[in-house]
Amino acid sequence: MSKLKVGIIGGTGMVGQRFISLLENHPWFEVVSIAASANSAGRTYEEAVNGRWKMSTPMPDSVKNIVVKDATLNVKEICAEVDFVFCAVDMKKDEIKKLEEEYAKNETPVVSNNSAHRWTPDVPMLIPEINSDHVKVIDSQRKRLGTRNGFIAVKPNCSIQSYVPALDPLRKFGIKNVVACTYQAISGAGKNFNDWPEMIDNVIPYIGGEEEKSEQEPLKIWGSVQNGEIVKASSPVITTQCIRVPVTDGHLAAVFVNFENKPSKEEILKIWENYSGEPQSLQLPSAPKQFVKYFEEENRPQTKLDRDIENGMGITVGRLREDILYDYKFVCLSHNTVRGAAGGAVLMAEYLKAKGYIQAK
Repeated sequence: MSKLKVGIIGGTGMVGQRFISLLENHPWFEVVSIAASANSAGRTYEEAVNGRWKMSTPMPDSVKNIVVKDATLNVKEICAEVDFVFCAVDMKKDEIKKLEEEYAKNETPVVSNNSAHRWTPDVPMLIPEINSDHVKVIDSQRKRLGTRNGFIAVKPNCSIQSYVPALDPLRKFGIKNVVACTYQAISGAGKNFNDWPEMIDNVIPYIGGEEEKSEQEPLKIWGSVQNGEIVKASSPVITTQCIRVPVTDGHLAAVFVNFENKPSKEEILKIWENYSGEPQSLQLPSAPKQFVKYFEEENRPQTKLDRDIENGMGITVGRLREDILYDYKFVCLSHNTVRGAAGGAVLMAEYLKAKGYIQAK
């Protein structure tokens, strides 16, 4: 099987680098084009990233000599050489919306890590194990855009991808309200400790815009497709606090939940153990074999020990117990730049390919 040709828009930033790292030796996809800002355009990728490679693995040789293109000025040229693109640009929201639609209108599917189109009604925002049925709105989106192949699909915010997978299979018990306090790694801000020494031995109790995303985005994921648009769910009520902590990678969440019909602890644990979705049944290359893993140990999951489980694509949960104010409380963890960013987007692209939405041009 010949591989699909992929472009990375915003390839020099931390998430762009993660895309390039994850796609090295990918069985279905091959990076053939990289685009970034005008400052990087015209230089080889190795030159453009010089001294700023933030991954723990070396830069793949296959991308070092790719000449970086201008993400905004070279759209047609990029679209001519790729089958689809991943997008992870650092621009204003309205500029990102316009740019992603331009790629889509040039008949190039866009799998986006950006937030700009998350609330566009006909753009699916996917965690593939949970709401893969939302891809059907792509047909309506293509009509709006006037495209045959081009479309935009987005992944949700990194903060919700530890607790939404843990809550999703419990919705049949009628989740009434949720409190989630997230403890988020500095890579979520595109930083490491060299870039952000102020974070060493420090906690910042505010991340701009994060709490609104963390409270509202699950409702779109749990929404339904009606008349070619995604209508968000009306419940549960979710309230969050999002806190930046001195950790390189991994977003931890402390979750409290009330149910209309309270399940037993044993029921919850069995549901988590057996929980899977279409990525698992389709055996997609990036899909974790076990989506949600529960730790019996009282001191797990731990960010440093457990963020890389299932190559960073698994969700880990622990400390499930009854609470005096809520029915249950628990702790959960996800890798914010793998499952929560580039890895989640790669899995989404694999699903879109498996379902025929992304094809060779």
